[in-house]
Amino acid sequence: MNPVNNKIGQLIAQIRQERGLTQSEFAKKLSTSQSAVNRIERGKQNLSIETLGRISDVLNKQLLNLNSSNEVSLKIEGNTRLKGSIELKSSKNAAVALLAASLLNYGVTRFKAFPRIEEVYRIIEVLESIGVSVKWVNQNDLEIRRPEKLNLSSINVASAKKTRSVLMLIGALMHEYSDFKIPYSGGCKLGARTVAPHLFALEEFGVNIKAATGNYNISVKRKKPNEITLYEAGNTVTNNVLLAAARTDTTIKVHGASGDYMVQDLALFLKKLGVEITGIGTPFLQIKGLGTKIKRNVTYAPTEDPIEAMFFISSAVVTNSKITVKRVPYRWISLELLKLEKMGLKITKSESYKASNEIIDLCDLTIHQHNGSLKALEEKIHPNLYPGINPDNIPYFVLIACVVSGRTLIHDWMFENRAIYYTELTKIGGQIELVDPHRVYVTGPTKFQSAEVICPPALRPASLLLIGMMAGSGISLLRNVYTINRGYEDLSERLNSLGAHITILHEI
Repeated sequence: MNPVNNKIGQLIAQIRQERGLTQSEFAKKLSTSQSAVNRIERGKQNLSIETLGRISDVLNKQLLNLNSSNEVSLKIEGNTRLKGSIELKSSKNAAVALLAASLLNYGVTRFKAFPRIEEVYRIIEVLESIGVSVKWVNQNDLEIRRPEKLNLSSINVASAKKTRSVLMLIGALMHEYSDFKIPYSGGCKLGARTVAPHLFALEEFGVNIKAATGNYNISVKRKKPNEITLYEAGNTVTNNVLLAAARTDTTIKVHGASGDYMVQDLALFLKKLGVEITGIGTPFLQIKGLGTKIKRNVTYAPTEDPIEAMFFISSAVVTNSKITVKRVPYRWISLELLKLEKMGLKITKSESYKASNEIIDLCDLTIHQHNGSLKALEEKIHPNLYPGINPDNIPYFVLIACVVSGRTLIHDWMFENRAIYYTELTKIGGQIELVDPHRVYVTGPTKFQSAEVICPPALRPASLLLIGMMAGSGISLLRNVYTINRGYEDLSERLNSLGAHITILHEI
């Protein structure tokens, strides 16, 4: 078998599946037979440049640069001025928690408007490997049916190791297994991110976690705690406690919980399963679990992504553009918006309306051109627990600080070493002074330049380069954008709909 044809075929199959197309539907769009598509995807068909071009058009993905790697890169034309409106997608961080929570339900779980992103694909691959049926319906809806018995011995180790979200399987699986293994988790490379908070919280439920070669070995002797204080008010550990409490037949008070958006979404979904939860959005949760097996047919729509909102807001600021960002959960970024307004940015809010889950309030935000009038804040900008500035939004303030006039101190104290990645902006003209692994001084305004850069292995810092390159002069190349694709769906196409000029390069 020709190895190049095989790689091309695998790539085409992957993109076809991401687009929610069957081989038959894909063949019809290509005006060919299903058997021909099958040969192409198995690498048994030589493809002309004309055929590759036709496939690229149907999949809305360019298949270019045939070489020895598997990278996806972006060619970005600078001097971009965005215009129009963009509607937010639902959030990565809520989605992965909801996928873990679906294991609690023996009925049919349906999620509406679910994000089609790499992080979600990895968790789906893990679920499918242990016997869960996962089906995309109507493009972005997801239908999940779990079997009575999961096959944990066949877990997809490679996919599990690519995401830290796999840790939340512990809280879901502890209800039906006394001993099991979870592969070491991965995700963004942001220093040594401890699992100790998970260990301390889950041991209150009788869960013991031990690290072994390549795995976490979990043993369970179930207990019913009445009150828990979290060692750290983290999002993932709070989610794990929610999952652990959901089927524990007692009322549990949790102190020091995260009130952040992904925790709120998970709690709202668990309530649809019958779990009683109060204190959502605060550090104090009270959870009355169900002592019986959960079997309900439920549908839930996760809320739009506040971090994606900040991505598009910062894109408008950095390119000095006027755009409208629709369906923004504005209360989840209220402090971020206040900081921007104090810098001098004009933001117009529409009347509020309900999200599809009928609970969270949304609005449309219009970001106006600033024409170089923004001023640096005198005080440092730093993340905090909700309702402070979301830690995932701090990187966007680094980029915005490149545009404002003056010197800004960014103190990114939550993530080890993430501030180091901000120095990547110097490759496109940013004036970044690294003080220590948590602090940077940013001096603006900046005249961004074109460059060829490999994405850093952290989602938000990687996305900064993309935005800066849109504002820069000339043509830039951002290589190996898997890190960005972990968290954003069809980002290049959506930016292009606003007037950007970004070409996707699949390097085979």
